[in-house]
Amino acid sequence: MDMIRRTVLKSAGATGVVAGLLATGMLKPTLAYADDWNKAAFEAKNMDGALDGIGAKGAADNKDLLVKAPEIAENGAVVPVDVTSNIPNTTSIAFLIAKNPSPLAAQFEFSNGAVADVSVRLKFAETSIVRVVAKADGKFYSAQREVKVTAGGCGG
Repeated sequence: MDMIRRTVLKSAGATGVVAGLLATGMLKPTLAYADDWNKAAFEAKNMDGALDGIGAKGAADNKDLLVKAPEIAENGAVVPVDVTSNIPNTTSIAFLIAKNPSPLAAQFEFSNGAVADVSVRLKFAETSIVRVVAKADGKFYSAQREVKVTAGGCGG
């Protein structure tokens, strides 16, 4: 019985402290950072529109952008894709899937000095090319790989 009493008193005390900090303004809930997303790029319906949205039209191929994806995916709903950028000063990596209804699948931003290495699970509507675009020093670089899908992931 003493253990339950202690747990209740600790919880009530913690709740009181948090409520007090909120009331005095010392603890403020932060705004959601998701409101700063690239709506035009993510809602684009074709590859050119998505590339325009992220500013990567005409990205140059680069062998230092390493894409690891399976040649054949049994289930298009969960396709593992790993990317490592050996390009110095990489600040972002975007994943685009050519034949998906919305090609831009994911985009990651890196702060200074972060290792540009990303592992994701992407959804493929059908057999398609996954194109990875990296931004480094204000320039865009790309690499791509075809993934053959035997069972569709976007409603297939």
